[in-house]
Amino acid sequence: MRLTLHRLLILVAGVALFSVLIAWSGIINIGASSGHWRITGWVLHWAMQNSIRTYAPFEPDPPADLDSPANIRRAAGHYEAACAFCHGSPLAASRVLAANMTPAPPGLEDSAAKWNERELARIVRHGVKYTGMPSWIAPQRDDEVWSMVAFLRALPDMPGEEYRRLAFGPALAEDPALERCIRCHGIDGGSSSGAFSILAGQSEAYLAETLRAYSKGTRPSGFMQFAIDGIAEPELQRLARYYADLPGLSDRSAPDDTQGGRIAFHGLPEKDIPACESCHGSSAKRNPAYPRLAGQDAAYIATQLTRMKKDEPLNAQARVMHRIAQRLPEEAIAAVAAFYAQQGTGTLTPPAAP
Repeated sequence: MRLTLHRLLILVAGVALFSVLIAWSGIINIGASSGHWRITGWVLHWAMQNSIRTYAPFEPDPPADLDSPANIRRAAGHYEAACAFCHGSPLAASRVLAANMTPAPPGLEDSAAKWNERELARIVRHGVKYTGMPSWIAPQRDDEVWSMVAFLRALPDMPGEEYRRLAFGPALAEDPALERCIRCHGIDGGSSSGAFSILAGQSEAYLAETLRAYSKGTRPSGFMQFAIDGIAEPELQRLARYYADLPGLSDRSAPDDTQGGRIAFHGLPEKDIPACESCHGSSAKRNPAYPRLAGQDAAYIATQLTRMKKDEPLNAQARVMHRIAQRLPEEAIAAVAAFYAQQGTGTLTPPAAP
């Protein structure tokens, strides 16, 4: 019998109708306990690998300091809270419940060998459909995605005690809400090493408004939005008050007249950049909803300024900094960051005007 176009269309329609009837009947077992047929699992993983390798070249370039201790430290607490349940960790290799998922989430012992930097970034940023692997909460935060990539690259060779130190921090609290904070920021609000902001000595108004912005998603962050998810407004205010009441860093003298000091106190008038101290200094007239910068880690300040320079923010307050950061030359970012990192929380002595 010759296969004509008419007969081909009837055949296609019949196959489609049969497929619909099978799906409607409910006889297809979608239970995770049944697992995948071996051929099904192979096809799905083959398609996933091809997709990741196709889209990975479109990921941005990794930062020059990708594997720095600060980047690795920055993602450790998030991995323990959000990822270790499925993928395991040096402290909990057994994943009894996750092993009964279909497909079962893999261990990450060979992740760095199996995937290159951009491929890991693609997986972290966009997740994988039909596997339970979510996309990054704030996919526009390249800095956070690359921090998680750095951590995954370091994870296979990480001893258990090193993992514990990075993921849990130096101290634990009996307060569940506070415990979420101290993993990264420390119980004294001073844990940084370039990975996190120093909270001790910041105003309660600034800390509370920042937590609200994270909670609403108007300040995107995969780390912070996950960490405070489900915490009610009174608890956010209490956490802000806790860190605001902690003593800040010890006073230090301002350094000699430097480029960073001149920008901090006098700005760059030729580029229409105001003095940093007008908003972020110790003046009693300063808006308490703005953060103090004195004593913050240089790498942290530089990372935030670079991000503000590139990303279009979602709230009005951040848009002001976005416009200012866009006019800051790269060397000015490094100079300002270095200047503030050398300061404490005391009153700074302004350098001479240029």
